[in-house]
This record gives sequence, structure tokens and C-alpha cells, in this order.
Amino acid sequence: MHTATVWHDIFNFTNYGELLALVHNSILAGVALGIVGGLIGVFVMMRDLPFAVHGISELSFAGASGALLLGVNVVAGSLTGSIIAAMLIGVLGSRARDRNSIIGVLMPFGLGLGVLFLALYKGRAANKFGLLTGQIVAVDTPQLSWLIVTGVVVLLGLVIVWRPLMFASSDPEQAAARGVPVRVLSLVFMLLLGLAVAISVQIVGALLVLSIVVTPAAAALRVAASPWLVPVLSVVFATVSLVGGILLALGGSLPISPYVTTISFLIYLVCRASSGRRVAAGA
Repeated sequence: MHTATVWHDIFNFTNYGELLALVHNSILAGVALGIVGGLIGVFVMMRDLPFAVHGISELSFAGASGALLLGVNVVAGSLTGSIIAAMLIGVLGSRARDRNSIIGVLMPFGLGLGVLFLALYKGRAANKFGLLTGQIVAVDTPQLSWLIVTGVVVLLGLVIVWRPLMFASSDPEQAAARGVPVRVLSLVFMLLLGLAVAISVQIVGALLVLSIVVTPAAAALRVAASPWLVPVLSVVFATVSLVGGILLALGGSLPISPYVTTISFLIYLVCRASSGRRVAAGA
């Protein structure tokens, strides 16, 4: 009976059709976030910044929880925290060693500050938990508007700097020698990454942003090397993880994040296994 109860909590598709209407905004947000996270994740992997994503998410969590405590717009608070973290990492962490030190300092500070704000918050417990692990029906129309507008800003920024950023990410020394403003591009990218992380927190929570901004791109890089195919696959993997996770979470009583992270991880495992078979066949 206990096992049946557990599975009922994880997968329960009673009245599923009626529940779909509740996650219309979440599905749209998932598609938008899949596109943004999939594209920016390619550069995160190229520039070896997965650790930075986690550091930014902790400050984003602190900003969101502070906004929740003050009763102001949570998305605005999340964006503020992310931008502050991204700029600190970008300005102070010009070298890899400095960057990791800065991130290592910011992560516990942001998490501790966020926990403090949530401890002081006397509202619904679901609001607290959702900031860490995501909420399937938490995306209302104003939040969706914020998310889409922010996502469009990130996409436009990536389009503008795509070619020089790709060059600077793959060979920074050669790019600098040819006059590419590597330092400026790095700061611009960190700002775009901060915005992308902030909107990711709204769906999957602060603790599991890596499953959207890092894992799909890592999976894509396992099965492709083309500069156009890798971003396409990364977007597909991120979108499938998010939308699939939303649809599965609708049939259970758990937060959305376990479903999203599991799908994302399974995609990575399949890509890794596929890559291993190709290498073995080539050998």
C-alpha cells in the first residue's frame, strides 16, 4: 500500500484533461525558457562556467526571497539578485582562479541570505518551497510577461554578439589578438547569463537551474560538433525537459523540478552512451 501511495504521488492522471488548463502559462514559459536556456548553455559549456550558473542562482534566490518578504514583485527581485551576482563575477573574476573564489564566496552568502528572508516570511509555505524547487502553477500572466520580455532581451543580445562571442569563447587569445573586445564580451555575456538564470529560477527553482542551463548543452556537445547543430539540439533537449517535466508533474503531487531534472539527465545519459558507441565503432 505504501508503494502504491508513493507512485500515486508521482504519477496520477485522474482528471488530467481538466488540469491542463491550469498550466497553459507554465507550458509557454517552459518553451521560452527552453529556447533561452538551450542557447546560452552552449556558451556556458564553451566558457567553462557551470559553477557560475549555480553561484548566480543563489543570489537570484536571495533576491526573490527578499522580494517575497517585502511583498514586491518576486521576478524583479530574482532579476536584481542575478544581475548583481553576474556583474560581480564578471568584473572581479577575470581569471578562472579569481572567478571560482568569487563564486565560492557568493554561493553560501546568497543561500544564507535567502534562507534568512524565507524564515522571516510568514506567508504560504508553498511560496517558500517553490523558490527552491519550482512550482508548476506558479506562472501567472504578469510573471509570464516578465519572463518572455526578459527572454527576448537575452535572445536579442545573443544574436547581436553571437559570432564574436563564439570566437572569443573558443579561442580567447586569438580573438584578442584580432581586436575582438574579449573583456567587454565577457561582461555582456555574464549579464545575459544572469537574466537567463533569473527566469529559470521561476520555473525549476534556484537549486536546479543547472538542469536547464548546463545539462542540455552538455548532452548536445556529446553527439554533435557543428556550430549550428549543437545549439539546435541544446534547445530541443532543454524544451523537451521542461515541457515534459511540466506535463508529468501535472499528474503528481510533487514539485516540477524532479521531473525536469530526471528527463534532462536521461537525455544526457542517452547522448553520452551514443557518443561512446560511436567512438568505439570508430576505433
